[in-house]
Amino acid sequence: HEENLIDRLKGMVDYMQKRAPAKVSISLDTKEDNVPVNISAALFDWVLENLLRNALDAMEGKGEIKITVDDQPHDVRIDVSDTGKGIPRHQIKRIFKPGFTTKKRGWGLGLSLSKRIIDRYHNGSLLVKSSEVGKGTTFRIILRR
Repeated sequence: HEENLIDRLKGMVDYMQKRAPAKVSISLDTKEDNVPVNISAALFDWVLENLLRNALDAMEGKGEIKITVDDQPHDVRIDVSDTGKGIPRHQIKRIFKPGFTTKKRGWGLGLSLSKRIIDRYHNGSLLVKSSEVGKGTTFRIILRR
C-alpha cells in the first residue's frame, strides 16, 4: 500500500532511539515531508529495525546512525549509515548469505531476509554502499517507483 516513507522512518527513529544506549544518536536527514512509496509497512519496518540493530551492535555503545532519504524521479534511496567498526572488504560479498554472522549469538539470517524482503516484496534492492574498517558502514535501500 502507499505509505509516507518519511512518517515510517520518523517512527522507526523514535522507536530505536528509546532502545539505544545514551551515547548513540539516531537521526533522519531529509528535505521532504512526504515521500509516497508502495511498501508492506510491517516488512519494511522489520528491515529497517534489523539494519538499525546491526548498526547499534557495530558501534558498541557509542556513535551516530544517520538515515538519509534521496527522493529521485525513478526511485527513492534510503541510506543507513553508522560510525561502527565497519565490514572488511573480503566479507562484504558474503554478508547477505544465510548463516553469515560475526556475532556470538544469532542465526545470521537478518541481512539475508532483509535483502529478500526488499528485492522480492518491494521490487527494490538492498546493498552495501560503502564500508571502511574502523569508520563505519552505509547500507542503501533503493525503492523503485
